[in-house]
Amino acid sequence: MPAARLLTLLTGVVALFGGAGRAATPEEASEPAASRPSLLDRLGDLAPHRVSTVAADDGTPLVVSEIDPDGDRVDLTVVGVHGFALSQRSWHFQRYGLAGDGRPRIRQVYYDHRGHGSSGAATAGTSTIEQLADDLDAVLRTVAPTGPVVLMGHSMGGMVIMELAQRNPALFRDRVRGVALIATAAGEVGREGVSRSLLSKYNPLTRGVGGLAGWQPGLVEFVRAAGGQLTRPALRRLSFGSGDVPRKVVDFMIEMLAVTPVRVLVEFADTLDRHHRYEALAGLRHVHVLVVGAEKDRLTPISHAERIAAELPDAELARIPGAGHMVQLEQPGLVNARLNELLRRCAGVEGMSASQRIRRWRKR
Repeated sequence: MPAARLLTLLTGVVALFGGAGRAATPEEASEPAASRPSLLDRLGDLAPHRVSTVAADDGTPLVVSEIDPDGDRVDLTVVGVHGFALSQRSWHFQRYGLAGDGRPRIRQVYYDHRGHGSSGAATAGTSTIEQLADDLDAVLRTVAPTGPVVLMGHSMGGMVIMELAQRNPALFRDRVRGVALIATAAGEVGREGVSRSLLSKYNPLTRGVGGLAGWQPGLVEFVRAAGGQLTRPALRRLSFGSGDVPRKVVDFMIEMLAVTPVRVLVEFADTLDRHHRYEALAGLRHVHVLVVGAEKDRLTPISHAERIAAELPDAELARIPGAGHMVQLEQPGLVNARLNELLRRCAGVEGMSASQRIRRWRKR
């Protein structure tokens, strides 16, 4: 296959994995990550108190990180469920920004999906949202078997939470206090945005990459690495809404994408294409729900967030101006302010307002 064709395929896949729009960030948005050099210098370092391996029900090892609050009391356990092609490292700014004033006192749990990050491999048969929901259930049973829980999911992670609510409604009735759905969709993922023409295993583009990965995986990995350099401006434009995202954040995105093999990415594309879980939202009606939509997201346009909020009339819808699909990396101050409000509601405690938290974040 000619090199030009390979790079065309690569660019399409990068668009699918990173997908988001491009626009200037409004003045009222929180300052970009470049204004927080101390956090940028620690990109990807979650500094966990414990790292363990949880065995999924089929034995697949899932790598889990836990961060404890100061002292012994824990009000809530927050579990981060990351997105497609990423890893638990994508929650970097949330690790440092959630409940920083100790109200409520939270324990944080982050883990890598199978086939992603440092967890065990996925197969074609286990590259499904249903399997990932079972994996999340296994993580909860192992490292958070008791006490109230808040789940936050980005992109595919939000879809996994919806599936778990459908499969295990008792968990959401008895223990889950809140859910944050960030830049995600309840269905019709391929109806609009970048994913419309790409998100299907029957698409010639996707099949081309998948077939190539089957017979010459080394070449695919080489071309993907080369393409990461050649298409850096495109990746920046597709993953973020703002044109001034720091180079370190773009590099961080590329590092996460590079860890996940091409074959795994192609195999997961089908489960995203089939994702339709509007009925599953009924399982969230008894918990506090925050829906975060990024106004310049091209992979899961903000219309998806609006649809979820319409199905859950008691949910809070937070529109993040100027941000793209990687909203929690691009506008962490705004996202964390909303997440902290959710945590306070779930714990029944008072604390700083969203505006106060944003001002505090800007000073860090």
